[in-house]
Amino acid sequence: MTHAMQQTDDSVLELFQSRMTNGYIRREDIRQELANSGILRDDPRVKLLYHALDLCEERISEESFHELVAYAPTLIEQIFRGSLIVPDFPSFCSKLRTFFHDTAAQKQGSVATYIPQLARVDPDKFAVAVCTIDGQRVALGDADDFFCVQSCSKPLTYLLALEELGDEVHKFVGREPSGKTFNELTLNAKGLPHNPMINAGAIMCCALIKQGRDPADKFDHILQRWREAAAGMRVGFNNAVYLSERQTADRNFALGYFMREKNAFPEKVDLLQTLEFYFQCCSIELTAASLATVASTLANGGMCPLTGQQVFQPDYVKNCLSLMSSCGMYDFSGEFAFRVGLPAKSGVSGVVMVVIPNVMGLCIWSPRLDELGNSVRGVEFCKRLVDNFSFHTFDRVNGLQRSKLDATKSLSEQERAWKISFIWSAAVGDIPEMRRLIARGTNPSSPDYDGRTALHVAASEGKAAAVEFLLERDIDLSPVDRWHHTPLDDAIRHEHVDVQALLLQAGAKTHSQLQEEAVQ
Repeated sequence: MTHAMQQTDDSVLELFQSRMTNGYIRREDIRQELANSGILRDDPRVKLLYHALDLCEERISEESFHELVAYAPTLIEQIFRGSLIVPDFPSFCSKLRTFFHDTAAQKQGSVATYIPQLARVDPDKFAVAVCTIDGQRVALGDADDFFCVQSCSKPLTYLLALEELGDEVHKFVGREPSGKTFNELTLNAKGLPHNPMINAGAIMCCALIKQGRDPADKFDHILQRWREAAAGMRVGFNNAVYLSERQTADRNFALGYFMREKNAFPEKVDLLQTLEFYFQCCSIELTAASLATVASTLANGGMCPLTGQQVFQPDYVKNCLSLMSSCGMYDFSGEFAFRVGLPAKSGVSGVVMVVIPNVMGLCIWSPRLDELGNSVRGVEFCKRLVDNFSFHTFDRVNGLQRSKLDATKSLSEQERAWKISFIWSAAVGDIPEMRRLIARGTNPSSPDYDGRTALHVAASEGKAAAVEFLLERDIDLSPVDRWHHTPLDDAIRHEHVDVQALLLQAGAKTHSQLQEEAVQ
């Protein structure tokens, strides 16, 4: 047996023993562990494992456990050790459900009416789905309903154009926000579409994909890449929406002819075929659950988490996410980047596809749109997400994430981090941060591994305002650290007279006084 094989066997034995009761593991306990981790039964990586588990006895021996682990050894070890990207997935899902139910109360906005088929959609449909880069999934609401991706097709159209031409794509389409509406009849100073995330830019990208090929082959090509990004889930095509869109496409035809007049297209481009292809791309339909998987493929550098297939090149994904960040939310892109700080793309069907790089992808679908064409509930859900979790791109600047939940840490890790942050804030007298951390649930009396509390360090550093803030809370006034010092001892030793007065007035005691009281 090789050293690597021995290590694997030892690891499996350790996992078995950590869950063992009377020499066996219950089959239901393994199922529950898989479900709690967010690894679902239809995940291609664990289909055989689930099938084998169904055939197992209720009590699983060590030998049977070895056989089960062999179906997905790395994934099972990650699950049992709690080392997936979101280790406490049930708690994360609980928060998502709260955001979902709170956001569902929003009734503002109305469905898109300029495309007749979209005008007929139930305005109160609502779905949220998540897929992490480790394939942990959750879906809420109408997550199995199909809807057309509309402008959410544009990131993938851009990616496929990059595969054809690389950076040469930007000889035909710019990289700057337009400052105009998504279908504005305008080009940049070079006579090119401003970026690939608006209609003119997406039409141009459609012209660059498989140039000279049969239109049916082009559509099969893009449909296949959607399926690969969605881990083989069903990707459909809504012919009624396609016909409806084509019938009301005067502005898009005008954009196409305007670009042709300016000689923006490559030579020999068939404009009518290009526009037909663009309408077809917008009429592709997915569910929120499958579009979340597509988003997670982008979050994972172009590799689908559920299949391990490298669908898109990482460099091209980086370019795509950059443009989604600056141009993906129509005229709301700048405000969204400021407020939410994540790459996203919206569509007039009410969909918002959000990418949290190296963590997860999300899809929010709610047909009620605001005046800029973005889903009202979709934007609101994103705001709630980043208000509570440290997902904003710049949350980690100067430690701003300390007052938010970190989904990539377990709850115990998060609580430890908050406690350390709280004690540090007391040491420097940062009362606003102390107040935020208490609001997040931090216990102001919690000690570190040396038994020192925030009151200890504030007293030692002479931070009178922080001491006064702490004394207003229900805390232990005379905690004792490993060196047998109370906060009053520290204030006396460092000659902070003002802090001594505050502590004495509140009834704090030195360690020697506590000992005397104990003897009495």
